[in-house]
Amino acid sequence: MDLSTIGIDTNFGLVDWCIVAGYLIIIVAVGVYIKRYIRNVTDFIVAGRGLKTFLATATMVGTELGLVTVIYSAQKGFTGGFAAFHIALASAIVALIIGLTGFIVVPLRRMKVMTIPEFYERRFGRGVRILGGVILVFSGILNMGMFLKAGSIFVMGITGMTSELELKIIMTTLLAMVLLYTTLGGMVSVVVSDYIQFVLLSFSLLAMCILSVKQLSWQSIVETVSLLKGQAGFDPFHGEGFGGSYVVWMFFLGLVNCAIWQTAVIRACSAESIRVVKRLYIWSSIGFLIRNLLPCFLGISALVYIAHNPSLKKVFLPEGAEADPQLTLMAMPVFLSQILPVGLLGFVTAGMLAAFMSTHDSYLLCWSSVVTQDVVAPCFKKGLSSKTRLLLTRIFIVAIGIFILVWGLWYPLGQDLWDYMAISGAIYFTGAISLLIFGLYWKHASKVGAYLALISGFCAVVGLKPVRDMVFRLASVLGLDTVRAQAYVNSIPSAKLSAIVGLTIIALSMVLMVAGSLIFPDRGPSLEGPRAAGTQHKE
Repeated sequence: MDLSTIGIDTNFGLVDWCIVAGYLIIIVAVGVYIKRYIRNVTDFIVAGRGLKTFLATATMVGTELGLVTVIYSAQKGFTGGFAAFHIALASAIVALIIGLTGFIVVPLRRMKVMTIPEFYERRFGRGVRILGGVILVFSGILNMGMFLKAGSIFVMGITGMTSELELKIIMTTLLAMVLLYTTLGGMVSVVVSDYIQFVLLSFSLLAMCILSVKQLSWQSIVETVSLLKGQAGFDPFHGEGFGGSYVVWMFFLGLVNCAIWQTAVIRACSAESIRVVKRLYIWSSIGFLIRNLLPCFLGISALVYIAHNPSLKKVFLPEGAEADPQLTLMAMPVFLSQILPVGLLGFVTAGMLAAFMSTHDSYLLCWSSVVTQDVVAPCFKKGLSSKTRLLLTRIFIVAIGIFILVWGLWYPLGQDLWDYMAISGAIYFTGAISLLIFGLYWKHASKVGAYLALISGFCAVVGLKPVRDMVFRLASVLGLDTVRAQAYVNSIPSAKLSAIVGLTIIALSMVLMVAGSLIFPDRGPSLEGPRAAGTQHKE
């Protein structure tokens, strides 16, 4: 993607830069100030388990309503039209069901675990915890590897910048700020920044949607999507669009986002009580709906605006070819840079960068704590002191930050960002679904079954295009005829392929969990699901 040839016009000016700089200085200062309230590793990782309903909901939605969420949802709206709304609907329905039933998250909160692999050890043993922790961290860090690239593309589109060097400097500076206040303040810092970001970005997104309709008109938006996408732009089950398998895949991802993914589960573990956990998910269902719906609509608006702008249409909607996924990521910020006035553009950008920092701080804290709690600490028979765990968590935050900076600049995206995140996350969650569901609700789940489910889940890595290409090249070197197979796989749209891979691996992991547990049952007593969990810590 040669950005220097695009020539982006923008309304972004000096006033906007001042607004953005002022906000960043304030938020980092708040994070540093909060350091005085961190007394131990529990305060650092789960905020002392003192979050009440409103603040827990704000920080849950705040983390999930990050710049990356806005960018990938807008990209899905740009490439899929109104049919992409089904992603938001699936997420909201699943969150509501979990809130009403307490499925998975309530038993975990009763056990007072800080990470999901901690549950693995209580249910299946230390070895499963370490393996699960390694896979979770690998998948999680890989999953957030594109965050910096998405952030840099947003800044590039909103400010009209075209120099890669300038973007590298800005994003490195932003990452340094995130590392500073996350390392010092931990979860308390994350909660405060999430709350500020939640308020600022919510109003910004609503204002942008209203301005988009005013600028383009609702009739023009609907007619343009119909012209460009046809029925597939409105019906998610249409064969030329997302398709039925992709819709089913989105419901599984809705479950993952709410109850399997560590960054969301840690909010449940930080809640004050079981009642707060349930309220958290009930109210968050609205947030999960809005966080995808509004950015998706902005992506649809960007599609309409660009379709009526000949110079932009040549770049973003080339005839007879698909646009570079990195270009379609830029469509929404380019659209905003041309319709928002000076001043408002600065506040919107500040909100987006707040979202960027909010997501990074939560994810950095999450994965670093998993490494410390579930990979390193279990290797020491005598355990580690709270002070040592706190130091290690801070060291891993910095190390992970450096890795994602390098990975984000090096890895070729090659597919929609949401589909990359779904399949990279599937490396962990396709196995974790089996361990959590069967481990909590089936007393016969065994250690062997858990190992098999985790290992099978790792096979989801083949959903990444560079990995598939490497497998085909290796097969060719070994003398296997893979030309037809590779051509067939490459003919399947990346979104549908990720859905097929993900659903297949989930089914495989569940089959192996059941088969392994029945053939190789555990000897001795084991935890018998949520009832046993509830007897340990009554609330």
